[in-house]
Amino acid sequence: MSSPRRPLHFNAFVMNTNSHIQHGHWRRPDAEQVDFEDVDVWIDLARVLEEAKFDAMFFADVTGLYGDADADFEVYARHGLQIPSNDPTVLLGALAVSTQHIGLALTSNVVQNHPFNFARQVSTLDHISRGRIAWNIVTGMQDNGARNFGLSRLVDHTERYRWAEEYVDVAYKLWEGSWDDGALLKDKERGVYADVSKIHKINHESERYRVEGPHLPSPSQQRTPLLFQAGSSVSGRRFAAAHAEATFIIAPSPEIARQQIDETRALAVEFGREPHDIKFFQGLSFVIGDTEAEAQARAEEYDRWSSAEGYLAHMAIVDPEGRVYPPETALKDIDTNTARGFLEWTRRAITDREPLVEDLGNRLTRNSRIVGTPEQIADALEVWQEAGVDGINVVNWVIPGSFEEFAEKVLPVLRERGLAQHEYAPGPLRQKLFGAPLLNERHPAARYRGAFATAG
Repeated sequence: MSSPRRPLHFNAFVMNTNSHIQHGHWRRPDAEQVDFEDVDVWIDLARVLEEAKFDAMFFADVTGLYGDADADFEVYARHGLQIPSNDPTVLLGALAVSTQHIGLALTSNVVQNHPFNFARQVSTLDHISRGRIAWNIVTGMQDNGARNFGLSRLVDHTERYRWAEEYVDVAYKLWEGSWDDGALLKDKERGVYADVSKIHKINHESERYRVEGPHLPSPSQQRTPLLFQAGSSVSGRRFAAAHAEATFIIAPSPEIARQQIDETRALAVEFGREPHDIKFFQGLSFVIGDTEAEAQARAEEYDRWSSAEGYLAHMAIVDPEGRVYPPETALKDIDTNTARGFLEWTRRAITDREPLVEDLGNRLTRNSRIVGTPEQIADALEVWQEAGVDGINVVNWVIPGSFEEFAEKVLPVLRERGLAQHEYAPGPLRQKLFGAPLLNERHPAARYRGAFATAG
């Protein structure tokens, strides 16, 4: 007798912009993302997702333009391809007070915000949301983004992850070590709001940061937000193995997803963690039909809306001098400081010939979508789960229709099979996903609990 299936987790993968992943679809009559700057678009979507019992809204973000930083960026402006875009960290405050259960994940890279200020912002959001915040830790991937924060260009790939190690170390000290349990008293009778003996400066000094502390917010329900990470290169996987609780992947097949998951879980053990301390979320989009023929017809219609120019602009790969590789360039000839993991996946997936840059866009659009009836989609998700995937980042074509359709047609079938939750588990986001509100003792942040008690 086979054991019952575990429910998959489902995130809505979105961005506070017009054209995020499925380029060209913003032109459709039913695409409300064209008015993404209207907060009601997001509040309404958050309520739809919460009613459908999605685990979280996962907001991507960038801090600069894609491609050659010295080139004309007309194609990005014309498509609204992540320009204009707004700050998800600010938006999460509005969503936190408009919802009760759904997790809220923000993306923030280590260049764009000093760790002291960032830690304070996240703690504030975690208080406002009553423990529903997650942080997607990224290191940046655009030269233009690096220039926006005073750098001449994007820092070397390996060095960016060294920077990330330093950045999270500061944040962990603030979130986990600056305030002991029981420091916040709110004692009106004695006139003592907080016990200073249990609040500590961290006196952090490292290559890039000097942070005295203490952390100004008191501990939120999670202390440290749930930690996502999306890097898939060798350096990215090692960082995920050491720090991530959830990893976002866009593997081109279940087989390649299994390889990456197995490799990262093995690395986690090397870092003193357990294999299932990390959950893996595969990015997928869905074309849904009541019959297979209807689904295929809709896929053809979606292809007509899709912009090949937009996909290629999004996947622009730059050389060490910041110039974009032409579409006909063989992937084996590429030397780049960005998107290394995605290049590796594509080379693994195409084995009958030498893959080219133009294949990246095709892989992004075709291999990460499932076309079929709700039952066929459920069958496919079972295969992904068997490969080790714990959850799905659902990529929309349009907002809110893609999510409404998934909730109405696919989720009931998944619930019948035990593949989707019926209700939210109680407690903060980490408790919903892992059964406890705080990071476990195997995580590197845990070493800072009580570490500053004798330092004053």
